[in-house]
Amino acid sequence: MSEKTLMKAGALVPAASKYKIRSASIKNFSKDELLEVYRTMHISRRLDDKMLILLKQGKGYFHIGCSGHEAIQLAAAKCMTPGKDWALPYYRDMSLALGLGMTSKDLLSAHLSRVTDTSHGKQMPSHFNSKELRIVSVSSALGAQYLPSLGVAQGTMRKGSDEVTYVSMGDGGTSQGSFFEMLNWATRIKAPLIMVVQDNKYAISVPVTEQTSNYSISKSVSGFGNLQIFEVDGTDYFNSYAAMQAAVKRARAGEGPSLVHAHVVRLLPHSSSDDHRKYRDADELEMDKLSDPILKLGEKLVENGIATETELEIIKEEVRKQIDSDTEWVLNQDEPKPEDGVRFMYSEKDLGLEFEKNEPSGDQIVMVDAINHAIDEEMARDDKVIVFGEDVAGGKGGVFTATRGLTEKYGPDRCYNSPLAEASIIGTACGLSIQGYKPVVEIQFGDYIWPAMQQLRNQVPSLRYRSHNHFSAPMVIRVPIGGYINGGLCHSQNIESIFGHIPGYKICMPSTAADAKGLLKTAIRSDDPVLFLEHKALYRQGFARSPEPDSEYLVEFGKGKMIKEGLDLTIVTYGALVQKCHVIAKEYSKAGYEIEVIDLRSIVPLDTEMILDSVKKTNRLLVVHEDLEFIGLGAEISAQIADMAFEHLDAPIRRVAAKYSYIPFADPMEKYVLPTDTDIREAVEFMKNY
Repeated sequence: MSEKTLMKAGALVPAASKYKIRSASIKNFSKDELLEVYRTMHISRRLDDKMLILLKQGKGYFHIGCSGHEAIQLAAAKCMTPGKDWALPYYRDMSLALGLGMTSKDLLSAHLSRVTDTSHGKQMPSHFNSKELRIVSVSSALGAQYLPSLGVAQGTMRKGSDEVTYVSMGDGGTSQGSFFEMLNWATRIKAPLIMVVQDNKYAISVPVTEQTSNYSISKSVSGFGNLQIFEVDGTDYFNSYAAMQAAVKRARAGEGPSLVHAHVVRLLPHSSSDDHRKYRDADELEMDKLSDPILKLGEKLVENGIATETELEIIKEEVRKQIDSDTEWVLNQDEPKPEDGVRFMYSEKDLGLEFEKNEPSGDQIVMVDAINHAIDEEMARDDKVIVFGEDVAGGKGGVFTATRGLTEKYGPDRCYNSPLAEASIIGTACGLSIQGYKPVVEIQFGDYIWPAMQQLRNQVPSLRYRSHNHFSAPMVIRVPIGGYINGGLCHSQNIESIFGHIPGYKICMPSTAADAKGLLKTAIRSDDPVLFLEHKALYRQGFARSPEPDSEYLVEFGKGKMIKEGLDLTIVTYGALVQKCHVIAKEYSKAGYEIEVIDLRSIVPLDTEMILDSVKKTNRLLVVHEDLEFIGLGAEISAQIADMAFEHLDAPIRRVAAKYSYIPFADPMEKYVLPTDTDIREAVEFMKNY
């Protein structure tokens, strides 16, 4: 292709752009460097072609291509230091992965789902993953990598390192709210973060003109302070290299984040499930071919006397043979064992923890103070423990004072306020945990956790699993929950049944101060993400007080607590309803009817063994909880006991729980919706007289 032909493609960067950068001179690169880039571009392109051929042969299930994006990705890779710098890529970053050191065998193993795949067949192809190269396992969910990348960059700042963090996305991904949350926090703190927008003008079929204000993400983010914007031809290796080199230099120097807006072309449909001819005309598709990064680089190599056409053809043929050979090698590898499909849901590490070594014997303490003391002691024990969230720092110390005094004692670097953005809290905690820190974050109310669901469902709990233990996100997410406080619809919610459906978390809800302290300290020392639910109505309740345990008192997850023994009926409960059930059980004892009361303490894992043993003794089961009865935890417990102990039951299993409603504000209505003492007594009477 001649220069004249290339000119017909037109400039990809708008002529009026304020953010252009002069291309790097070809003279600054050795022949070996440029031929390596050219070879890697061809490896990436040939992998796209080969994977599509394999699909037609019934080998593999899915493909998403990189073709047209190679130049910006390889420029990024060549400006970074593999194994030192971090990459949180998106699914189109195949050339980046190759440039950082992943191999064609790695990527073909992912396509064919072999044991040699770094995710062990758990992820779709192009979900790049390498602990050694610091390529953090891709989540399919659009934008799930943004806020964790900021957390990784924050970890770099904490370490005083000059590592940089690369995060990438397509133009459609900039429509996500988390993109702007990332920019807001990153620019405020001058994070060493490089955001690369690979703008191929289409989010599947939706054009950028229907996505983006100003039709340009460069213009739309221009108001952020401390942000350097580069707008480049992402199909031109030298223009892309100049921007990435400047962005990396800026990040290493601590000068702040950069956004590299790279205009590229998508030479293939969005994926193997797409046909772009349905929404793109033939002339446009042909025009894109004129901006092919491989043709552009090859043309410049020949024009500048760096390589001959023959040398380039030899490289192309060598790559074809290599990919064919690597494909045969991968096809001969084993498929994953079926049972490995459930491996690494949780850490397999033996932490050597000892539980409930002694009886709590300190002064009486209320639950919120026990929580505060647990965090304080763990921050003193481990300087990697950091606390952040909304209003948690300084004199406020949290809206319930659970973090009071921690900023003063440990400094604003270890107990600090986040932006008022729940997704930012959870997402940055994920990145910090990847960097080896132990975030203990607060979501101010369970009712407001929902903006963080992208991170809470598609990023944090699956990271260990989907990366096959290459990465993990151990953290503690403290969440005040529950009603009985006249808090209305949005200060009374219970969330445990929803999160119990998300594998990867450990979940607990203590009912006493001692258990709160012991469970929280265990959670902080755990190697998994923990959802630590704190019932607001118990924070300062006298009946939830207990003697304070010492600093090494730990409570095991998955171990219930026998509150009262009995022979006639088992009540299984947790949280705020433990006290109600205990009081009622003591009332019935006076009449000779002995009720056994079990406080679950933790919901995931569930102490099914304790429940089962009790039911075999009492032959009757009543489950009491505050959350909705419909699809609540009681339904799961009832189903398990019906499966495992049906022959031991002398009465139907009953549940007492909230009505299928939101929690109203007015006191009479709240009492009607939430379980009351009367509701529990009526259920006990039914069980007693059945």
